[in-house]
Amino acid sequence: MKIQHFFDPHTWTLSYVVHDEATKIGVVIDSVMDFDPKSGRISYTSCEAVARYIETNGLKIPYVLDTHAHADHLSGMGYFKDRYGARTVIGCEIAVVQKQFRDLYNLGPHFPVDGRQFDVLLAEGDYLDVGPLAIQTLHTPGHTPACVTYRIGDALFVGDVIFMPDYGTARCDFPGGSVETLYDSI
Repeated sequence: MKIQHFFDPHTWTLSYVVHDEATKIGVVIDSVMDFDPKSGRISYTSCEAVARYIETNGLKIPYVLDTHAHADHLSGMGYFKDRYGARTVIGCEIAVVQKQFRDLYNLGPHFPVDGRQFDVLLAEGDYLDVGPLAIQTLHTPGHTPACVTYRIGDALFVGDVIFMPDYGTARCDFPGGSVETLYDSI
């Protein structure tokens, strides 16, 4: 298994491509779609850097995963779905966050809050088989109620649950966030 990280300097976010070198099958985790708050425009510079790596290495990407609904950046899932036909994957508790956001942002009663915007919803202990990669889902709420960690081999992709040692953990002041719950998750 090979892991390649991509650092987005605007959001201080890490995205990953995890793939099997023999079969060339892999996944993208926590992709970033760029947003310029001054102009209100989006771009795909970060996604394009990941795509160059995918194409240079001849990879097949059947899935793109997010560890949670990100407040600090827009997800690039749609880019990889459109470009590679990748199915979108997130934790099943996203429905809890969608309900909170529907009410908070007054999205109206017709806004779906059941996760149907994603292709695959994973719960605690679920596995996603991606060729030779077995991706285990660990529900790690606290930052948001929907955060998950993906375990692939001996690597954990924690999203915003834990930061580098000099940064600590994620903030817990988003709707449904909880310091106590994050502590228990860790």
